[in-house]
Amino acid sequence: MYVMLLGAPGVGKGTQAKLIMDKFRIPQISTGDILRAEVKKMTPLGKEVKAVMDRGELVSDELILKIIENRLKEPDCQNGFILDGFPRTIPQAEGLDVILQKLDNHITLKVIEISVPDEEIIKRLTSRRVCSNCGELYNLLLKPPLDDNKCDKCGGELIQRDDDKEETIRKRLEVYRRSTEPLIGYYKQKKNFYRVDGARPVEAVFAEIVRVLSEK
Repeated sequence: MYVMLLGAPGVGKGTQAKLIMDKFRIPQISTGDILRAEVKKMTPLGKEVKAVMDRGELVSDELILKIIENRLKEPDCQNGFILDGFPRTIPQAEGLDVILQKLDNHITLKVIEISVPDEEIIKRLTSRRVCSNCGELYNLLLKPPLDDNKCDKCGGELIQRDDDKEETIRKRLEVYRRSTEPLIGYYKQKKNFYRVDGARPVEAVFAEIVRVLSEK
């Protein structure tokens, strides 16, 4: 079961990735997580990544692809994996194709785009709140607190993070459309691309993803 999730910020990729992990017992591969893990382990690659980050530069495609390749060779990926947030660009996608061929020429990667209209994404993300005291997350639409201004757990004040404000979200969506959306065109040309309506309830979206993943 080899899965790639595509979609703009706020479409629910993280939620669906967790559900897929639990059902199919395969790991979620997030570039942010594995970059941090490499740095923490201080592997040769990790030291290289740390030096780049310390200089305030972006990690190159070449480095990211090396780290992804190492991660996909680990034992827990033998029966499949979920790629979430990678690749972000066409060169990364082309590099991933090479890695998958090297690992196993028979791997069939199913690419699922979770599609949600921008206005719905903005509504969802501007409704997020976080406890300023304990960090508990809420959503005024989907997971509201008992009191709009107080955390159910500790009574701390609920705040809206700067990156959940409408102006910031619109900028993030512009960046996504410009840099990441071309990937959808890239994968549409291949056989195993699927688009799922992510504006529905979580359970309905997951049921469709399971159906897609169960197809031969």
